[in-house]
Amino acid sequence: MSAAAMTMAAAQFGAPASARAQSKPAPSFGALKQLDAGVLNVGYADVGPTTGRPVLLLHGWPYDIHSYVDVAPLLAAAGYRVIVPFLRGYGTTRFRSSETFRNGQQSAVAADIIALMDALAIDNAIVAGFDWGARTAGVMAVLWPERCKAIVSVSGYLITNLAANRQPLPPQAELGWWYQYYFSTDRGERGYRANTREFNKLMWKIGSPKWDFDDATFNRSAAAFDNPDHVSIVIHNYRWRLSLANGEPHFDELEQKLSKAPAIGVPSITIGSDFDGAAADGRLYASKFSGKYAHRILSGIGHNVPQEAPRAFADAVIAADRL
Repeated sequence: MSAAAMTMAAAQFGAPASARAQSKPAPSFGALKQLDAGVLNVGYADVGPTTGRPVLLLHGWPYDIHSYVDVAPLLAAAGYRVIVPFLRGYGTTRFRSSETFRNGQQSAVAADIIALMDALAIDNAIVAGFDWGARTAGVMAVLWPERCKAIVSVSGYLITNLAANRQPLPPQAELGWWYQYYFSTDRGERGYRANTREFNKLMWKIGSPKWDFDDATFNRSAAAFDNPDHVSIVIHNYRWRLSLANGEPHFDELEQKLSKAPAIGVPSITIGSDFDGAAADGRLYASKFSGKYAHRILSGIGHNVPQEAPRAFADAVIAADRL
């Protein structure tokens, strides 16, 4: 409480940004765990009672597990076991073999989470996420619905349709995807590799213009971008989504199923925020959820919903469990 008061006072009386950045230490998960799961050795936080209903919280780009550092204890206090893994290419998660293709396609990322559940002997779980994490939750709910007790998906239905992605959008919408086009070039790959932290800090500011995060908060997550495979995974993800890079053939059957834009039948809550603009009301994708369903709108919140509004995100997870 005293740290929060200091931060508010600094903002009120115009203290310099550097002073605000040093006003409080960023909270931490503490010691993380590592586990071989599929092609990865996964780094993850494990919070709450081991006998609690499992919840998997999945981060996006360019973020990391600390998007959930304030959500996890709220869910643990409600009796849930909360698993927060670094996705492939982030943090302490590593490929077990140097020969494995550094693949960022959606079904590969979802298969990683299924492999983690298998390694942890978790039959099914509530799966919640934003950005890549929301897409992964949706993919899991379609391909492995028996493994998903419910999902929470920020920005709604995000399953990638490669054919649809080849179609042009109105100019204002195309402007929002500038970084995908940058990543499609050799210059963009070299630029991202050379300026990863600066690039990602810019994306944080663009995605959440009202979120006054400090340097300690960003730097805590930025360490995850030092993963040796981070740039390769990010570049492949966005090139694959524009059909500029191939995925792995053994995922073709799964991608064919996803290409039909199937409805999600497991209990679901979607969240719209300021980041979604006119789509925040959820009407554009409500029909893609055929099971028990609810939609929530958060005003004044940007892209990183769980870190900007942890209580609201945790409440959505608990509500999804009760649908």
